[in-house]
Amino acid sequence: MMAERFSFSIAATDGKARIGKISMQRGDIRTPAFMPVGTAATVKAMKPETVRATGADIILGNTYHLMLRPGAERVAKLGGLHRFMNWERPILTDSGGYQVMSLSDLTKMSEDGVEFQSHLDGSRHMLTPERSMEIQRLLGSDIVMAFDECTKNGATREEAMLSMERSMRWAKRSRDGFDSGEEHAVKAALFGIQQGSLDKEIRASSAEALIEIGFDGYAIGGLAVGEGQEAMFDVLDYAPDQLPADKPRYLMGVGKPDDLVGAVERGVDMFDCVLPSRSGRNGQAFTATGPINIRNAKFAEDLEPLDTDCSCSVCQTYSRAYLHHLIRSKEILGAMLMTEHNIAFYQSLMAGMREAISAGSFATFASNFRGKYLG
Repeated sequence: MMAERFSFSIAATDGKARIGKISMQRGDIRTPAFMPVGTAATVKAMKPETVRATGADIILGNTYHLMLRPGAERVAKLGGLHRFMNWERPILTDSGGYQVMSLSDLTKMSEDGVEFQSHLDGSRHMLTPERSMEIQRLLGSDIVMAFDECTKNGATREEAMLSMERSMRWAKRSRDGFDSGEEHAVKAALFGIQQGSLDKEIRASSAEALIEIGFDGYAIGGLAVGEGQEAMFDVLDYAPDQLPADKPRYLMGVGKPDDLVGAVERGVDMFDCVLPSRSGRNGQAFTATGPINIRNAKFAEDLEPLDTDCSCSVCQTYSRAYLHHLIRSKEILGAMLMTEHNIAFYQSLMAGMREAISAGSFATFASNFRGKYLG
């Protein structure tokens, strides 16, 4: 029997931390969940089957990049994003709003949407809530994100309020546009995005507006944009509680391993970030005792694995000395192995948190993690 379109169940709580499961037609997603970022229909330097082997239940695709190349209509013609990239499990696609505003030159924002210049060839495009929904439908996304304006870091209270209010109007248009794609809507889910910068009252207003519209899940947006961990945690002390307790809460674009532990501690269920893959390609490995730079000369003759506590295939097979050589030589295999380890480390961290929440020992887990990782 085919699973229902979307459901979320919470199996246990420990403080504010929750362990649960999202069920969709393409498979279950265990929460707390980390979604590797597959920006352009690939998690860079990894095969889809390797991504799955690390424990990932879902990956993220990027609307902005895929609409520009190879084009959403082309992906649809070729059978959809899952078939195109050989990933048959759930895919969440972002709305494209953040990339439009952060990567494009000569951006012109209006109530209708955002007109922008492609970073690839300078061509002009218009992205609206309706077009974002259409692109995500053409890609065949399982979890669709509402189109929003990511409030810039350092915005004044008035700027944050105006930005949030526009995002809420766009959220309603996203809801209407999503629902109009009837065939896709019976298979996919739609998440709304809370905005409001670092202001508790503005975020409360945003949450109220989103709840009134009604979404399958709710994201916390506008963080991880340079505000720092302390400020982010200050917002997370209240923002998840402003959102429905019976729906998934997704913190967008986060983050470092200690960010994930602190956010789960505050009630967040889902995450994505380019950090493990980008860092891996550049020679940084995450380990139980903190990040290391494998380029450093001290690793040139080190026969230990990247992380003695890690059971991933990279740590079971290759030495720091060999990885040091690969990265310093700019060999493609170096990027592949470092990325695989980092994604596996993140998935192991999520699994450890799920186990600790289930056992009612999350506070101990978090304390032990911080003592070792930051010590």
